[in-house]
Amino acid sequence: MEQPKQYVWYASYGSNINNDRFLCYIKGGKPNGSSMVEEGCRDQSLPIKESIHLIKHPLYFAKESGRWNFQGVAFIGLYQDSSCITYSKKYLITTEQFMDIVKQENDGIKFKLNLQDVQERNSYVFNEESWYGNILYLGKDSGYPIYTFTAPWDKKEVDWKKPSHSYLSTIIKGLRKDYSTTDVFDYLASKPGIKESYQRDELLHLIKETFD
Repeated sequence: MEQPKQYVWYASYGSNINNDRFLCYIKGGKPNGSSMVEEGCRDQSLPIKESIHLIKHPLYFAKESGRWNFQGVAFIGLYQDSSCITYSKKYLITTEQFMDIVKQENDGIKFKLNLQDVQERNSYVFNEESWYGNILYLGKDSGYPIYTFTAPWDKKEVDWKKPSHSYLSTIIKGLRKDYSTTDVFDYLASKPGIKESYQRDELLHLIKETFD
């Protein structure tokens, strides 16, 4: 007898905040602006629900991703900070799909992960070498647990890197459904990896171009 599906919320704060990009992790395919063709999930069912979510962890951009022009990508800090708000979109998906997405985000590595352990600890590092080898538990909504993933390191332990136009525009496209150009500019301009690397006019032009 087939077991009933278990559901969790996956809260995205990087490029997956863009629904079109996120669905490449579900169905497979090459996202706009990315150089990587994603494998997709074993279960390619669409998310049951999606909604805005605010994460009380600081957002920053670091590393040099081969997917995105060998430039910076999004991470959140390991610790909650009530003064920080990171815009997120959360998707209600199956536990199996969440595991498949974690695998794809970590370049197909094999791992063992018990989400109950994550709930009990709030943070669980399953691979210290992987960029997104750290699962965070963010509470519950409508009875379902909310998870995201980030790096195992603290943001002070890594150099901040400028995200590419294609990566940042992917995020902006995900934000434009719910926020104004001014909201998005004010949000992104202060983030480590952007504030040191983007001139005001460069960022504003990219946002306006993406909104058009």
